[in-house]
Parts: sequence; structure tokens; C-alpha cells
Amino acid sequence: MMLNITRRHLFGATMLAAAVLAVPALAQDKPVLKFSAVFSEQDIRAEMTKKLAEGISENFKLEPYYGGNLFKQGTELVAIQRGNLQMGNIAPQDISKQIPEWSVLTSAYLFRDAAHLSAFFNSETGAEFKKMAEDKLGIHILGPTYFGARQVGLKPEKKINTPEDMAGIKLRMPGGDAWQFLGEALGANPVPVAYAEVYTALQTGAIDGQDNPLPNVKNMKFYEVMSQIVLTSHLIGYDLLVISKEVWDKMTPEQQQSFQTAADEAMKWSEEQHVAQEKALLDEFKAAGLEIYEPDQEAFRKFAQEKYLASDLAKSWPEGILEKVAGM
Repeated sequence: MMLNITRRHLFGATMLAAAVLAVPALAQDKPVLKFSAVFSEQDIRAEMTKKLAEGISENFKLEPYYGGNLFKQGTELVAIQRGNLQMGNIAPQDISKQIPEWSVLTSAYLFRDAAHLSAFFNSETGAEFKKMAEDKLGIHILGPTYFGARQVGLKPEKKINTPEDMAGIKLRMPGGDAWQFLGEALGANPVPVAYAEVYTALQTGAIDGQDNPLPNVKNMKFYEVMSQIVLTSHLIGYDLLVISKEVWDKMTPEQQQSFQTAADEAMKWSEEQHVAQEKALLDEFKAAGLEIYEPDQEAFRKFAQEKYLASDLAKSWPEGILEKVAGM
């Protein structure tokens, strides 16, 4: 039996096929922005990323990767520069590897709190540092992502009151000169260990302690293998939400404004959540049996600042920068 195919049938089939093929084509109209971060999917900043994704969804599709699964800690910046990544949550310490002047923004006891951090990046001086990164590194900085004041957490029960008490303490710090120097500026013996390996390193005694904001200690369950938290508050923990300058420059002014607004709202929400959690976690960790106390912070501050000013790092700092930041 012959199949009776009319022109109408052929036309209908052709239109149906075209419609089916058009669905994925339309889905691909929005540029995909791959985003890489070292924090886990349980982190407050992961929720921040989701809020950002919602805020930019009209023009872009954000594709997040957490836990360093796409790019390892410290390699995200280079990935953006090579065009293999469009967005990232970049540590200022990684920027300072390529721009020595940025090392001042990684120094101990520079920022007082989250509000002071935001005030700096919204200032003219902050704008100069952001432009420096844009011109030299090809990244556009959307703003700082605050994640808490860094505190020293130790497995040994040794009482810590001054930097001298930190002598001989194997303190985990991320890799890189700026991070390792920070460990020295606390009086400790810094040991580079990947973030994902800190729990096991504490458990086995490969390190004596780590320095992280309290929300990170909670998320990564470091408190399970620690005996105490020393409230040094030596560094206001923050990374930078960045996007490739090449991608940014291709946006219309309206898209850039919309994107920045979405980023500002997401970062502000994350900051508020971190500040609230820091306060609540002090009681939670005490209830879990950890000893929590404040050492002689002025002794730590004096020791750290003298270390920095006597180092090669300070030679690259813009003149008068410390006074400018302190006066904000």
C-alpha cells in the first residue's frame, strides 16, 4: 500500500521540526556565565550566588561550581584571565600575587568590621584599587563578599594570650606568600594546606590549628576536631565577586547597571547573614564544649603591624594608604 503524503503534510511536518529545533536554540540565547568558588554549597555565599543568578536571569544564565570542583583554590583568577571562566569569588591574596600594591588589603588588622570594609571599596581609594585590577588583570570587581572575622582555632589546649604564645603552633594557612606571611604575623608557624583537607589535618595532628571565620568553622565542621577558639579577629575575611572584563565590556550600560544592582543586593544579604551567624555561633560552640576567649588583641595588633611594616610587602604599598583606610 502506497503512503499518501500531501504538500500539507510535508509543510506541517517541516514546521513541527523547526519548532522542536528552535527550543534549544532559544534556550542558548542567554550567555552562560560559569562561576567558581572554593566555598561549599551549604555556605551562606552559595545562597548569595543563587540570589545573584535570579537577579541576572533576564539576561544571563549563571552556572555555579562550589567546593573548588571546577578550579582549585587560588587558580580561579588565572582561569578568568585565560578565558576558561567568566566569574569567580576571588581572594584578594590571589590578586596581590600579580599586583603587589594589593598586599596591603590582605594585611592583618586593616579593616575593623564589615561596614568598614564596604566603606573602603565604595570610596575613591577603593575605586582606584578596583581600576588597578581591571587595567592590569582584566577583571571587573563587583564588590567584596564579607564572610566573617578570622579567628584562630586550635586543637591543643595551650592558653594563648599574646603572639609569643603562638610560637611553635603549626597553623594552617592557604598557599601563597601573603597568606603565609599572615600566619607569621600572628607569631605562628604557618603551614600551607588546602581548604578541603583542613579537617583531616587537624584530626591527624598534621597541623595544630587553622584560622577561619566562625561560619566557615561551622560549615566545614572544624569545631569537631578543635578544643578552643581564640578571638584574635586578626583579619576581616572577604573575597571579591568578580567578572571577566571582556564579558562586562560586552554588556550594554543598562545590563551593567542591572547586573551591579543584583550583585549589590546579593552581597548585602550575605553580609547581614554572616554578621548574625557569627554572634549566634559563639554560644553554639561554647555549648559544644569549646573554650572561647579573647586574647590581648592590642598585643597581636602591634606585633602584626610591626611585622608588616618591616617586610618587603610594605615597600609596594601606596604612600599614606594605612592612614587613609584608618580614617574611613
